[in-house]
Amino acid sequence: MSKTSKKAADVSRKARIEEMRRAERARERRNRILTITVSTVIVAGLAGWGAYAINNANEKEEQKAAAAKKPVSGEKTWDAKKLGRNHVAEPVKYPMQPPVGGNHNQAWMTCDGTVYTKAIANENAVHSLEHGAVWITYNDKAADADVKTLTDKVSKTPYTLMSPDKTQSGTITLSAWGHQLTVEKASDARVEQFLSKYVQGAQTPEPGAACTGGLPAS
Repeated sequence: MSKTSKKAADVSRKARIEEMRRAERARERRNRILTITVSTVIVAGLAGWGAYAINNANEKEEQKAAAAKKPVSGEKTWDAKKLGRNHVAEPVKYPMQPPVGGNHNQAWMTCDGTVYTKAIANENAVHSLEHGAVWITYNDKAADADVKTLTDKVSKTPYTLMSPDKTQSGTITLSAWGHQLTVEKASDARVEQFLSKYVQGAQTPEPGAACTGGLPAS
């Protein structure tokens, strides 16, 4: 091969190599742009979702707070200042059944989402109410399906307890310190409202007091 031909071949090879390099650089630029674009879209999406989740959580908290301020239709209330809070060893005769407050035994019933299948002593349950628990009771008129629904709800809700009470007049009764609601069905929307309002609610004489470590089922 003559020097002229060799030189022409070298120039042609260098041109091809340079063209390949330009093409590779172009691909790298496209890939970088694509990566940045996708990343930007993902970050924007996550930011948008995060903002939505925060706003949604804030709205739920606001709705819960608003519900807690609204009175529960049909509930009965008693003057908390007139309800005794002394620890006593003897049985107490309460003016309402189930009781919503008053003198009580020094031992509370465990109320950490606790479901009792037998009746429990009023004096111990009232102590649980003093700690901010809501006590759900039911008589023989309550449907099995309603008892099951309430059992599931209570077992997932700290500072609640549940037990049967054949002596009460209402089918299903929810009691908090100084407050009480009677309903016929577990599906009644006021059940959830009462729980939201009074589980560790503003009526609690001893907020933050333990609901664990109390008396177990007998």
